[in-house]
Amino acid sequence: MKNFQKWRPHPWHGLEIGDNAPSVVNAFIEITPFDLVKYEIDKNSGFLMVDRPHRTSSLPPSLYGFVPRTLCGDRVKALMPDASVGDMDPLDICIISERPINHPEVIVHARVIGGLPMLDGGEADDKIIAVLANDSILEDAEDIDGLPEQLVSRLRHYFSTYKTLPDEPATVHVGQPYNRAHAMKVIEAACADYDAEFGGEESDHP
Repeated sequence: MKNFQKWRPHPWHGLEIGDNAPSVVNAFIEITPFDLVKYEIDKNSGFLMVDRPHRTSSLPPSLYGFVPRTLCGDRVKALMPDASVGDMDPLDICIISERPINHPEVIVHARVIGGLPMLDGGEADDKIIAVLANDSILEDAEDIDGLPEQLVSRLRHYFSTYKTLPDEPATVHVGQPYNRAHAMKVIEAACADYDAEFGGEESDHP
């Protein structure tokens, strides 16, 4: 009988990024387009926790989660003009799927096609954009311009407004989308930031 792992691995530290990273990565899903509440990984336990109800009427336009064994630190910050620091969280990722996926806490294989540069209170908080790796409807989307412009605009609008109510000053700025080549540089930088913080695969992660 195989010696199966006794305990569930921590989604941030215990899952693999994937053999074909940075072009295809594993992503752990925290939020689906059907969620009225913002869920977020608890960094200590690895379980999903309620962060807050969505403050506005906007709902996530795609699956949303993070790339395991990544961290937005100094190297990610250096790729974003005007950022003062990285947000020191795992790298966020949005995954487009032709078929609805309504379960959070699942792992999906995501093919990277671009991203959004997001400044949140001066912190670099990139949003990688990807498509479901084996989605035949989206197989021709090789780069960010392979997606419908309206879909990318919807993602950009969501992240520009999801924290801000009317009459409140905006603290988030989302720039123009970047292409697949830059997105892969961001992923590589986030992997290097993770290794610098946690010591790579040989260390004992929390």
